[in-house]
Amino acid sequence: MFFANMGIAAGQVLILYLLVAVGFIADKTKIFGQETARRSNNLLFYVITPAVIVRSFLSMQFDVTTAASFGTAFLGCSATLIIGLLVAMPLFRGTGDKRPVFQYAVSYGNMGYMALPLCEALLGAEGVFYCSAGVVAFNIISFTHGVRLMTKDGDHKEPFRLRRLVLNPGVISVMIGLPLFLLGVKLPAIPQKALDYVASLNTPLAMIFLGTYIANTNLKSLFKEKNAFLVALLKLVVLPLIMYGVFRLVGITGTLLTALMISASTPSANNTVMFSAKYGKDTGLASQIVAMASLLSVFTIPAMIALSSL
Repeated sequence: MFFANMGIAAGQVLILYLLVAVGFIADKTKIFGQETARRSNNLLFYVITPAVIVRSFLSMQFDVTTAASFGTAFLGCSATLIIGLLVAMPLFRGTGDKRPVFQYAVSYGNMGYMALPLCEALLGAEGVFYCSAGVVAFNIISFTHGVRLMTKDGDHKEPFRLRRLVLNPGVISVMIGLPLFLLGVKLPAIPQKALDYVASLNTPLAMIFLGTYIANTNLKSLFKEKNAFLVALLKLVVLPLIMYGVFRLVGITGTLLTALMISASTPSANNTVMFSAKYGKDTGLASQIVAMASLLSVFTIPAMIALSSL
């Protein structure tokens, strides 16, 4: 059963990485490049991903059990992030200004562009519903601890801003979708179909964009940074195994467990690169780490998903 489930998960991950290959080839052939992907990223960030989250709330039938499971998903994803940052905290000493990049890459997974598409592919609307709780947790912790991590050793000192924490696409879309879910609201057929069309763009665009980023990474030097291997080991293997033990210990099972394991198993977040650029860190190093972790996750994510089904 383990290997059967691993094969199913591997097939779904392979589909996603075929889309990554499309982006890679498009960049190399000058059809669609990294700069275009970056300019298009706002469409994905501000419109398409929120549509996926809102649609997941509309597709779920409210009951006390489902609502409680959403709360459990939020706590589980928050615990994953917090344990990740605790694991990374004492590590990478002596690496200077690179240390925040390494630590951020261990702590924060690719929730919006990997976990959501993978949950959608494997688990459907219920998986996206649970994963959206992780998106909220990610935004809350990333825009507080994450910003502090990237700025504490540098020249940029960013004050805490509640507005930035609340007014971001992940949190806003949940603030829209959650009341609709609690009140049992359903959209009329025509706007629902339009929402479905927009949301369906999330998986292919997110993966194609990732392909363009990987295409612009120096693959020859990708495996020369030893600390990048440690980041990948911690993010893709150690942290998911720790969280599997925690989730099992508190009695989480079924689809919720699989969704939480997908969220815990994702490679380092694309925000590693974006935050590095914003706060004056090494963006080349950040890109290499994200690319390496993304490539290696082809092998590790299916194993962690299969483990969650035991």
